[in-house]
Amino acid sequence: MRKAMYEAEVGDEYYRDDPTIIQLQELAAQKLGKKAALFVPSGTMSNAIACLTHTKPRDSVIIEEDAHTYRGEGAHMAVIANVLPKRIRGHRGQLYPDDIEAAIVEDGLLAAPTTLIWLENTHNASGGTCTTVELMEETRKVAVKHGLAIHVDGARIFNAAVALGVDVSDLVRDADSVSFCLSKGLACPFGSLLVGEAEFIEKARRHKAMLGGGMRQAGIMAAAGIVGLQTMVDRLAEDHDNARLLAEGLVELGMKVDLETVQTNMVFLNVPRTMMDIKDFVEELANKGILVVPKPRSNRIRLVTHYGVSSDDIMYTLDVIAGLVSQGDWQSR
Repeated sequence: MRKAMYEAEVGDEYYRDDPTIIQLQELAAQKLGKKAALFVPSGTMSNAIACLTHTKPRDSVIIEEDAHTYRGEGAHMAVIANVLPKRIRGHRGQLYPDDIEAAIVEDGLLAAPTTLIWLENTHNASGGTCTTVELMEETRKVAVKHGLAIHVDGARIFNAAVALGVDVSDLVRDADSVSFCLSKGLACPFGSLLVGEAEFIEKARRHKAMLGGGMRQAGIMAAAGIVGLQTMVDRLAEDHDNARLLAEGLVELGMKVDLETVQTNMVFLNVPRTMMDIKDFVEELANKGILVVPKPRSNRIRLVTHYGVSSDDIMYTLDVIAGLVSQGDWQSR
């Protein structure tokens, strides 16, 4: 990637003449089976642009209650797009058609009419769980019936496709737009893409500029994205295998892990409060070179496997955690 970035041919992205960005956008659109794509700095920006492009102020958007866009993207739905998130509970992050249909708000004098269904695949907070092609097809039927659009926050959509054993274009066929990150499973240093129909992307470009997303010689970053899309997708299965190895190893150590949620590259672990304080647990791991993400105000932590994390690293992590579990003074807390 660094070599590709160094050698990248660049132009001016604002004026649409950076050849490397053009190549990346065409590649992304082709892979996801859409007509056009837009290269943006981050997943949060791509989702904000999608919301702005699909909706108008006072609309409502149906979204899973613990979706990343609702929890962790600065409330852009409300602050920037001026829409009302209509949260509904999913099953391990997946929304079912009957629940979606029941939540739709019709237009009215005092209503916030629903215009958009917002899905997340994989679903972060549920442990990296996947929405299937079949569920997408059923959701599309509801959308067509009620004249709604579908956006997929596909930050890790390639993880979902690999885990399900389907082509990513089939997985997003029933979505009107999809955002995905280059800087997660695809191991790039920067960027996300928003894909959809040509008219949608043309409108999205205006919102990108409004949000300060215009770039100049950004082909140096797009070059890494091309390498990611060409070389990093198939190897995601290795991350999934390592996550499964980690999860099963943790269960053998007596730790609480819901193995049914370990479908891709994430493992959520509940640290027994009787064992030790979660802050101490995270600190002890960090002292051993293992970085994890704790969930605020809970005893839950997230472990993510990715490029550069090997099966040997997984076994090392399990050995470290086994050592923490075995320390009697923590077991007695």
